[in-house]
Amino acid sequence: MKTARPPIGNRQSAIGNPLLPLLSRRSFLSTAGAASGLVASLRAAAAAKPHHDLALPTVGPLVDVNLNLSRWPLRRLPADETPVLVRKLRQCGAVQGWAGSFDGLLHKDLGAVNARLADECRRAGRAFLLPFGMVNPMLPDWEEELRRCAEARRMPGIRLHPNYHGYRLDHPAFARLLQLAAHRRLIVQLALVMEDERMMHPLLRVEPVDTAPLAGVVRQTPGVRLVLLNAMRTLRGQALRDLIAAGEVYVEISMLEGVGGLGNLLAQVPVERVLFGSHAPLFYLESALLKLKESPLLPGQLRAIASGNARRLSAECGVRSAE
Repeated sequence: MKTARPPIGNRQSAIGNPLLPLLSRRSFLSTAGAASGLVASLRAAAAAKPHHDLALPTVGPLVDVNLNLSRWPLRRLPADETPVLVRKLRQCGAVQGWAGSFDGLLHKDLGAVNARLADECRRAGRAFLLPFGMVNPMLPDWEEELRRCAEARRMPGIRLHPNYHGYRLDHPAFARLLQLAAHRRLIVQLALVMEDERMMHPLLRVEPVDTAPLAGVVRQTPGVRLVLLNAMRTLRGQALRDLIAAGEVYVEISMLEGVGGLGNLLAQVPVERVLFGSHAPLFYLESALLKLKESPLLPGQLRAIASGNARRLSAECGVRSAE
């Protein structure tokens, strides 16, 4: 004698729970159709939403002093195409960015690197991106390349990578480079690291720049304006205070970490020596913005770090002001 089968809608679910009945075929198709319609509507709304309306944090006018163009040599990055990076900067309220080139780390022909950098910055329009050329004082023609950066390409400054280019800060050529840059009223940006050592490729492990000789070199170079990039990971405490006191030395916040990081930094460094930098696109621009938004800064302090200090520094060097 056969046992009567219960209606389909009352069967136990596949997991054996009598409290979770299976849907009938008609109910399943109806629910799936409604869900598909909802997904399609959400996708259409997202596609119709203008790109410039995306909710990115803003803190007012920004001058980002630590940008990089071209390709990071070890992987592709979300905004490593200049138009994409420029669009994101404008969405976040940036009025100007100071840019170096990833190519300058490993390429031997720095003249070609700097020419491409200057061209990319021109395409961004109206002095929005300022090119900072690469100079390696270990190369035989570095003084000529410095001259080309200042005179032919009208660059406001240079960017140095001693750990990638193979020299220490107590090398005589480095002191000579700072002297010539100060004479030409060029801003000198010195990158201490480029990425976390845990992210480095085994065949491209680069030690941070040893800053021990730097304070003495700065004291012996009147007029030099030095911006330390990516310094907050390795430079702190008394060594940082000594460097700031040695001359016109600035730091930016891209590698600043920890709860209350910006407040702790301002306890060691005068607010007029702190600049906004994101290290984009290797780092997320939003990360640097949140450091400003989440810090208990007075309005004047916020304006100074976000753009005021950078504008003053560039004006002292005869650079066109950010709009």
